[in-house]
Amino acid sequence: MEYEFKDNSSAHSSTEGNVELNLNQRYRHAGDLTGEAPTRPFSEITIKVPWGHIAGKWYGPQNVQPILGLHGWQDNAGTYDLLVPLLSPDVAFLSVDLPGHGLSSRLPDGCYYNSVDNLYVIRLIMKQYKWEKVSLVGHSMSSIICFVFAAVFPDKVDMIIGIDALKPHQRPYPSVIRTMETRLDEFLREDERNRSKNEPPSYTYDELIERVYIGTFHSVNKELCKHMLARNIQKSGKYPDKYFFCRDRRLKFYNYAIGSQELCVEMAQRITCPYLFIKGLQSSYFEDKKYYDEVMDVLSKKPNFEYFEANGTHHLHINNPETIIGPVNNFIQRFGPAAAAAARRKAKEAAQNKL
Repeated sequence: MEYEFKDNSSAHSSTEGNVELNLNQRYRHAGDLTGEAPTRPFSEITIKVPWGHIAGKWYGPQNVQPILGLHGWQDNAGTYDLLVPLLSPDVAFLSVDLPGHGLSSRLPDGCYYNSVDNLYVIRLIMKQYKWEKVSLVGHSMSSIICFVFAAVFPDKVDMIIGIDALKPHQRPYPSVIRTMETRLDEFLREDERNRSKNEPPSYTYDELIERVYIGTFHSVNKELCKHMLARNIQKSGKYPDKYFFCRDRRLKFYNYAIGSQELCVEMAQRITCPYLFIKGLQSSYFEDKKYYDEVMDVLSKKPNFEYFEANGTHHLHINNPETIIGPVNNFIQRFGPAAAAAARRKAKEAAQNKL
């Protein structure tokens, strides 16, 4: 099947939340700001969705099904800029900006962001390209999304590679209730700000790099923060040498809660696809480790689950992609879209031969 692409030099303006986002002043990769070439050539794509569009970067062959890459919270499609060049050149990879992130449309005014809603986004992308099954790579929040998607739709996933966050995190119930209260209050404030025509605070490029570096708790090496920055900023209309963050500010207060530990265990039991999970040794578990261990115990008993540890922070796929690319390439070679398609053809031929 052939896929349709937009020229990555095309641009236009849109008004979202009454703040004009001028795509002529937006950036698709770090080199749009620094003058460097892309880490690997890509085509900028746009996928229509009911509230606007999903933007993404398609690397590699355009006549085969790609692996779908999903980023972490408040990150964007640039998260795989340093991992993708290390993939086999015959592997196609589509790294997308989730709603409100990067160059993708925000949700309409008044709509709340829930992490579980990204299951719907995956299904929309599959419908757009007529994929019966999908191969997923996810980091952080999206690694959790992949876990949940594979549990809810076990017959629609060929493989998963999850990076550093395994499952929905558990919090003490009083903390959950307090977080719901404060996040909803803050969301209301940011939703009102989105409707204002006032430009958000602007910064110099170096100040933005510092803010990304601090915002990741120093998880991304400072010299690599440019890859996370480009798709999330726009040039200021007030100050010629400054930029502002244009990702949806409501994302800071999204609802990440998905379910109880019992539900997480049930999800783990339902997952049947080949699954590679990669853990950074210098990263935290984001919850009491006993919850992580309980789900890991379920997954580790599955014959097609693989676990790999590597030195690195939460963003080890950006800082140290060379330390994980070996198992990633090996796993994709065995279970990625090409291998899965070949296995289905072989099974179909075997079934026909029995007739």
